[in-house]
Amino acid sequence: MQEKIRLTQFARHGGCAAKIGPDTLSRVLGRLPKFSDPDLIVGFETSDDAAVYKITDDVAVIQTLDFFTPVVDDPYTFGQVAATNALSDVYAMGGEPKIALNIVCFPGDLDPDILGEILRGGADKVREAGAVLVGGHSIQDDVPKYGLSVAGIVHPDRVYKNFGCKKGDVLILTKQLGSGIVNTAVKAQMASAEAEQEVIRVMTTLNRKAKEAAADFTVHACTDVTGFGLLGHCSEMADASRAVIEIGVEGIAFMHGAKEYAEMGLIPGGAYRNQEHVSGLLDAGEVGEVYVDLLSDPQTSGGLLFAVPENEAADMLRAFARADLGTEVSVVGRVLDDSADRPCIRLRDKVEVI
Repeated sequence: MQEKIRLTQFARHGGCAAKIGPDTLSRVLGRLPKFSDPDLIVGFETSDDAAVYKITDDVAVIQTLDFFTPVVDDPYTFGQVAATNALSDVYAMGGEPKIALNIVCFPGDLDPDILGEILRGGADKVREAGAVLVGGHSIQDDVPKYGLSVAGIVHPDRVYKNFGCKKGDVLILTKQLGSGIVNTAVKAQMASAEAEQEVIRVMTTLNRKAKEAAADFTVHACTDVTGFGLLGHCSEMADASRAVIEIGVEGIAFMHGAKEYAEMGLIPGGAYRNQEHVSGLLDAGEVGEVYVDLLSDPQTSGGLLFAVPENEAADMLRAFARADLGTEVSVVGRVLDDSADRPCIRLRDKVEVI
């Protein structure tokens, strides 16, 4: 009988926890030449989720690429998670995915049926998103990797950006946090069956419904919470918006077991890189260290983080409830200032918002 392959054994870091740290990326990207084009709506200057280029007065194209190492052992599920994560960048820009290309690295000595299951999982998620899969590129590599390059469309006047939040905005997150920590516990064979089932369900849930439900509301800023954790993505939003953001940890939805596993020290290495990156902007107050770990946890295929006016927040929450996202939505904080000399993120136990 052939030995069952555990995909996560091939990689030291899995999913978005395998990303290069934000400090390293910032140094490298800062050395690249500056590009300008009057029709380029979003480039890489603000570390946004995808590029956006205006084609006509009514159509802009969104371009993104995302791939990573296995975060789960089952090949089909890995394909689903990786594709869901890549498609999310288009939703985070307010767009609709249209075309996807596979990106594959795969060991030549592994059973090709495993690769077939990875690709099948990705294809099923592309189909669920209403896009079409049109090919891709593959190479042999000792560590399996999979993802997508995705092109989508959006109206040029309705592009979501990861900056622009305004004083008084409420921050709403459409998925519970904790995937990096729970996946670390799963890999160590210390996670409960309930926790493992939840993390897979959350990571394979498209952000399509959340994006569609948000279309009727004023969105000042939006990003998807992935490898840099909630704190990392909030720091990008705060810095680019010159904002002070206050986060109430007691209002945030976490995955089953995530806090317990964090207290046990099951923290992925990427969380510590994320903490170092935000240290200059972070005021943790009296909040316990475990919450700093949880909010720094690199998420794989995380939810959308919306900054919306306070008078629309309650209605948006009701719209998400009607849409039945399949994930837990939470109010994570608010914007205190949108013209700060020193942008920052303040952690508090509780924030009264709506």
